[in-house]
Amino acid sequence: MTTSRRAARRRALTVAVASGLVVSGTAAPAALAAPSADAVIAEVYGGGGNSGATLTNDFVELANRGAAAVSLDGFSVQYAPASGNSWQVTPLTGSVAPGARYLIAQAKGAGGTVALPAPDATGSLALSATAGTIALVQGTTALNCKTAADCAADTRIKDLVGFGPAAVIREGSAAPAPSNTASVARGTALADTDDNAADFTSGAPTPTNGKGETPGETGPPAVNAKIHDIQGTTRISPFKDRKVAGVTGVVTAIRSFGSARGFWITDTAPDADPRTSEGLFVFTGSTTPAVAVGDAVTATGTVREFYPDAPATSPYQSLTELTSAQWTVDSSGNALPAATVVTPDSVPDTVAPAPGGSIEPLLLEPAKYSLDFWESHESELVSVSDARVVGPTSSFNELYVTTKPKQNPSVRGGAVYLDYDRLNTGVLKVASLIPFAEQPFPKVNTGDVLTGETSGPVEYSNFGGYTLFATKLGAAKDNGLQRESTRAQRSGELSVATYNVENLSALDSDEKFGELAKAIATNLAKPDILNLEEIQDNNGPTNDGTVAADQTLRKFTDAIVAAGGPRYEWRQIDPENGKDGGQPGGNIRVGFLFNPARVSFVDRKGGDAITPVDVVKERGKTHLTVSPGRVDPLNEAWEASRKPLVGEFVFQGRTVFVVANHFNSKGGDQPTHGRNQPPVRSSEVQRAKQATVLRGFIDKLLASDKNANIVVAGDLNDYPFSPAVKTLTAGDALKDLIASLPENERYSYVFEGQSQVLDHILASKAPRGVDYDVVHLNAEFAKQASDHDPQLLRFRPSAGNPVQDAFYDLADYLEKVLGPYLPKP
Repeated sequence: MTTSRRAARRRALTVAVASGLVVSGTAAPAALAAPSADAVIAEVYGGGGNSGATLTNDFVELANRGAAAVSLDGFSVQYAPASGNSWQVTPLTGSVAPGARYLIAQAKGAGGTVALPAPDATGSLALSATAGTIALVQGTTALNCKTAADCAADTRIKDLVGFGPAAVIREGSAAPAPSNTASVARGTALADTDDNAADFTSGAPTPTNGKGETPGETGPPAVNAKIHDIQGTTRISPFKDRKVAGVTGVVTAIRSFGSARGFWITDTAPDADPRTSEGLFVFTGSTTPAVAVGDAVTATGTVREFYPDAPATSPYQSLTELTSAQWTVDSSGNALPAATVVTPDSVPDTVAPAPGGSIEPLLLEPAKYSLDFWESHESELVSVSDARVVGPTSSFNELYVTTKPKQNPSVRGGAVYLDYDRLNTGVLKVASLIPFAEQPFPKVNTGDVLTGETSGPVEYSNFGGYTLFATKLGAAKDNGLQRESTRAQRSGELSVATYNVENLSALDSDEKFGELAKAIATNLAKPDILNLEEIQDNNGPTNDGTVAADQTLRKFTDAIVAAGGPRYEWRQIDPENGKDGGQPGGNIRVGFLFNPARVSFVDRKGGDAITPVDVVKERGKTHLTVSPGRVDPLNEAWEASRKPLVGEFVFQGRTVFVVANHFNSKGGDQPTHGRNQPPVRSSEVQRAKQATVLRGFIDKLLASDKNANIVVAGDLNDYPFSPAVKTLTAGDALKDLIASLPENERYSYVFEGQSQVLDHILASKAPRGVDYDVVHLNAEFAKQASDHDPQLLRFRPSAGNPVQDAFYDLADYLEKVLGPYLPKP
């Protein structure tokens, strides 16, 4: 039996997604009265030359489902925008043979790298990439129908497809929306039910002309090739964009969900080269392939290197695929090839060579580099046993394990990222190909174990690097990870905490507010001062100019009281609308909560979104010109980023300056698993500028009072070993307290299975009795109130007088020693 599927793809995530069609509550318009018996619209693509597109041109493709040739002389294809208010015309000539295609090239965009095969007709229509209508019309006079019903009554229209939910004119319900990287295409059988939603699917564009040529295939015939020939000894197939035939293998796994469907095959007669993978993914788009695991197939198709974005500029690696495939099932029920068993010694400790650019042209060295190891097994079956979880289950139903359990283990079971050249190469993402109704995806925390065998094909994903798609999933063993709590501060200790509350707005659920409040009242033991990051305005992502956050902060402080905490007061400054980055419309900012029963805030008027805070000394005492105040807010270093907020506090007669921070995000940095090595961390440039500006302000404070009690806290979005943090700590003006912990405790955030530091508390030399704690209660858990763990510093502020300091130190010591024996209040 010969089976073929038109390749169709529209993918952003290689995870299980539910496909669905949203239909309005109104009845669908009537379908055209007579489905075409021969010529039909087969495919429509409007993303040519757009951002992320591979093809340079838009196109419309016709097909003949009849038994005789169809003349197109005097016909046209016509295009209407989604509104249906006008039609544009491309005249046609010639004919389309039975079972053949007819390609009409349309407008060319500025981007793309691959030209269409030689078209059978050429127009200049600039089609929408997301919604519109194409009609095959007998005649070349522009249509004037503007509704589905009127067009259904126009006998000149031979076939019509409305694509995208916004399309007013369509047959039945609209076909799904295409995109810059996806077309809408009729199925292989070319069924015409006069319901566009039923007849068309969205996926990778596959323009084919009347000669059967596809992009890159004009002229040369298909070349017989084995899988290891296709995969080659580098990351890019030597058969890229060429048509191959005689590709043999046994089906090892099937992806039957989402818009990136297909199946994996492995050649059971491998070569002797460890660099060449014997596995290959056959991509079928949104169509479930008609194969079974164990089928031996012989396939023909075009070799593509799939990137999730524009191939010329993508920072990611590619996935070698066979597209536009046809195959024959030669036999069924065959034994599967043995999976490659990955042990702790299999994956090298070094990530990749570092040519200062793309590693794609380099010969693979799987015994030397971890990325090369996985690439040499791309699309093959791999197996891990009793794998420890180092990244908890996400909302996308994926998790991370380590194949190297002794590589930088954290004290709680994770894998700690300790320097740019100390990436944990044993980390591997795991997703599932098993239907969730059959085996629900495990909800696991860091330190849990997938017992027994977890196995399946491995492929590269831009979301997390190399991923094992499990056809066999180990059972989850709960390792009993508990959320941490810290001790309460003693009466002579000031406690300052920092917490990124992840886009908190008044619109968030009571559950989220309750969990965050419980953390403050219980896990953080009611800190005296709390730095908050990612507080949004009152209506969150609603982008209507609102910048006030009083409702958000009131709801939060009320929730803390309800959780058993104190009645905190707050101080913050509303940002200018849209000027501080973050979620559009959210206007995130940093702010302070403080317990007025323990600490007082020194309010100095004049602080606003654009007024810079400064340092003055009056009568021998250093203070701020405005409090709260922003650090140099108009400096270009803070463009589209949060501005530091400084507050002047008094605790038991001693002044403490606290600086709340949320530096520029790491968005735009190249991935550690990408094709460019070492990856370019472009976002570091702005954070380095921000650190320089902030350090200048800290130096002003210390120049005015060398014994100033200064706490710099917040989400610096960077590592302890980064240039930004090193700028802040240079010369020992500030100490980054995370460095005081053992290496296996240095983390507050987990990203792609790497336990790392983004949040910091830094302190000047003046504070005494420093006691610092990262309170792990979010980042390692599948259920999170935030994706960050809070941190807390307890200390005795200096009075700047040795005698007073000694007295306070003695009182604190006596409380520490005698406290357990004194009656509780």
